Amino acid sequence: MKYKTCVIFGGTGFIGSHLAQHLVKSGQAERVILADIVAPRADFSFDAAAVQYVEIDVRKPIPVGVLPAAVDLVVNLAAVHREPGHLPHEYYETNLLGAENVCAWAEQIGCNNLIFTSSIAPYGPTESVKTELSIPVPMSPYGGSKLAAEKIHLRWQHGAPGRRLVIVRPGVVFGPGERGNVTRLVQATMRRYFVYMGNRNTRKAGGYVKELVITMMWALERLPAEGGHTLYNFTMQKPPSIEEYVHTVCNVATVKRSVPSIPYPLLLAASYAIEAVARPFGIKQPVSPVRIKKLVRSNNIEPGVLLQEEYPYQYTLQSAMSDWRHDRPDEWR
Repeated sequence: MKYKTCVIFGGTGFIGSHLAQHLVKSGQAERVILADIVAPRADFSFDAAAVQYVEIDVRKPIPVGVLPAAVDLVVNLAAVHREPGHLPHEYYETNLLGAENVCAWAEQIGCNNLIFTSSIAPYGPTESVKTELSIPVPMSPYGGSKLAAEKIHLRWQHGAPGRRLVIVRPGVVFGPGERGNVTRLVQATMRRYFVYMGNRNTRKAGGYVKELVITMMWALERLPAEGGHTLYNFTMQKPPSIEEYVHTVCNVATVKRSVPSIPYPLLLAASYAIEAVARPFGIKQPVSPVRIKKLVRSNNIEPGVLLQEEYPYQYTLQSAMSDWRHDRPDEWR
């Protein structure tokens, strides 16, 4: 199906930029509006005739007339997500108000197709395998706010016949322009300063950003025309371990690295000491106890729905990393 106009809230970020490029390149959308509080990133290029930017803050009611009145696909990516980095109430303020305002606007203009990106955070960190059938047990304000936002979108879907809703729970999403943890892992490995921090076997569920945007549209097209909803986890078939990420980076870059290990208890104790010194002076530093604890906690999430529905995966970890390096070799130096 081809959509005439798509509005992507939170569209100028990493995932939204890739989705906009995919929609235009694949011919699935004629016009894409990036509705966001920040301007488009300079490291992404768009067809100016097909992709436009409109400044929107989803924490406030979306004003009439600022966005097109005829829209046949809405994607809600807007969220506060970095942990740590925000006060607890900030996750709820943006993620819940954003869900309320986006759904209210979609209802107002009569759009019946909506995609919402949630997160695997509602499951909580887990060494045991979790699927879409598992009971969510969020352990953070981010995870709690995302689970509540899912319910808001479901309420919208149930509000009238013909509405179609896709809820995707992505794991760690990586790829060109990510600027996050996987980018840091790649660069630390390439520059010989990556170390295991008691997390060699920690599993981190996730997948390639280009695969994510493909699955979004795949899931939407599988919904019946008379309406309905689906919820699925987005990860690779089996969550890779940190060691598998590192080995794949080395294989793709054709380099050899001997990676040392630091005992986790030693690193955690050091992080508390560093935080105790930095906090009184308001110094932001990356070695926080919260981040260190996240390093050793697995997110062992499986894509039960994608596997059951026999989604045809386009990328393996190896081919995803190779494609990323081909697209942006500067991020692999």
